Amino acid sequence: MGELAVVDYLGYRAKMGVTTPSTNTVVQPEYDDMRPPGVTNHLGRMHIQNIDTVDDSSFDKSIELIDAGLDGAVERVMTCEPDYLVLGISALSVWGGTLASVEDLRKRMKDRAGRDIGVTLAVDGVREALKLHGIKKKISIVEPYYKTIEPKMEGIFGELGYDIVKYNHLQGKSPATYCHLTDEQIVNAFKDIDDPSVECLVQFGANLPGARIADEAERWLGKPVISINVVTYWHALRSFGIKDQFRGFTSLFSKF
Repeated sequence: MGELAVVDYLGYRAKMGVTTPSTNTVVQPEYDDMRPPGVTNHLGRMHIQNIDTVDDSSFDKSIELIDAGLDGAVERVMTCEPDYLVLGISALSVWGGTLASVEDLRKRMKDRAGRDIGVTLAVDGVREALKLHGIKKKISIVEPYYKTIEPKMEGIFGELGYDIVKYNHLQGKSPATYCHLTDEQIVNAFKDIDDPSVECLVQFGANLPGARIADEAERWLGKPVISINVVTYWHALRSFGIKDQFRGFTSLFSKF
């Protein structure tokens, strides 16, 4: 008999390498809640200080710090030899403001990884989800950011052919506190960006815990609701060929 192939005991289907800021406490538990059997998630942290974010300038500074920590986080997580890479922060994925900048960021991560490996960014998931949901034009966005994010979002989604009808900038007071919200506040944040003309609600902010409430919101709003951790992890799994379907994390995981 030939020798059996030796694979990771727990991650026998896939080991997902995830880079996320050191201040983020939502990506790890939400990704693990969505983790199919035989898939494991492994985080590389981008070290940043939990600086005060009180205006556009200080928010921009927080993104600069995250960007500076990305390369080291990729290098660290690659030492566990993951099968696929995921960027577990959504603001950085749109920060260049163009689809070309998204590809530049993907190439940067691949280059730092040192080998050919698949990479999912938040924009990848949102673009695919909007297409599968049949969204024609109008979306709205809630996130924990500041107004400075608007031209970045409009650049990306404008290229994709979408208009952003409404924003809700929750203006978190530091990166680690973006998740300091109640159920009621998150529900109201989604309701605030709803409008009869809006075809789909999108939640950015990987440290904003919207996954399970987005699932509920699809039922009481009667339209697609895209939560960024759900759509990013969903895209990574599907891109790697893992097609498990289950309920609890929006129609993306139960239907597509």
